[in-house]
Amino acid sequence: MVYDAVIVGGGPAGLAAALTLGRARKRVLVCDSGPRRNAAAERIHNFVTRDGTPPDEFRRLGREQLLAYPNVEVRDLRVDAITGEKGAFRVVLGAEAVEAKRVILCTGMVDELLPIDGFRELWGHSIFQCPYCHGWEVQDRAWGVLASAEHAGMLMPFALQLRGWTRDVAVFTGGLFEFSADVQAGLLTGGVRVETAPISRLVGRDGRLASVEFSDGRQVPRDVLFAHPPQRQVALIQALGIALDEQGFVRTDPMTRETSVPGIYAAGDLTSRMQAAIVGAAGGMQAAAMLNLELTMSMASSGAL
Repeated sequence: MVYDAVIVGGGPAGLAAALTLGRARKRVLVCDSGPRRNAAAERIHNFVTRDGTPPDEFRRLGREQLLAYPNVEVRDLRVDAITGEKGAFRVVLGAEAVEAKRVILCTGMVDELLPIDGFRELWGHSIFQCPYCHGWEVQDRAWGVLASAEHAGMLMPFALQLRGWTRDVAVFTGGLFEFSADVQAGLLTGGVRVETAPISRLVGRDGRLASVEFSDGRQVPRDVLFAHPPQRQVALIQALGIALDEQGFVRTDPMTRETSVPGIYAAGDLTSRMQAAIVGAAGGMQAAAMLNLELTMSMASSGAL
């Protein structure tokens, strides 16, 4: 079987790409396998017409709408390898393989959860990455930020913006690094408290965060934490040898979304720190539209249409 495009990943980016290519009358295969990044999240927010939708329901609706396009196929299969070149990619799916003229990667990222006692259990329930996705539901409560040296440069604007949702914001360094005097002064002036003691654990109660406990036994009550743990690409991306930027995200052309490998496009969380369902869907649509334009022009110029 030869597909016009194989889409790797069936989250918001992959579903949007499939819908765009399906409506453009291209033959598409969506391969969706493995745990989704937002598996711990209870709702998708800040997505117009889908605000508050559970992630599983969002995917169900996306797949259901693709049924209207018989040229789009969705399969629960893992892509083990991609070889070949533009116009003739070989996509290995376990014991079988298919051919694809183009590929769109929508694989997301792998979060390396912080090695703090209680972090894993609270991730997605009381520990979030994005206040635009989860801030409204916990407004006016006690919030915290787990700071890291990697993102120290963005810490002050991130922490200060949280004051738009609540007046009670604290930054926790865990004793792992120190702020510059300017950053510390800016946080304090903006009404953000700073806690520098080493953290021993996160105390939960009934599946929700209750407090942050330090190594000396002291506890600071908190209802919500925001954190940006390290992320890495999935094995498939690493094996393809696609160029990454200095932060480890797949480098794409800002207009076409094509990667450093001709004929392979990328959209969604694997391409940017700006990670949200609606952003991923927009990127998937853009990548698919640019792929369709380039592929259709190529077919027309060769007389294949």
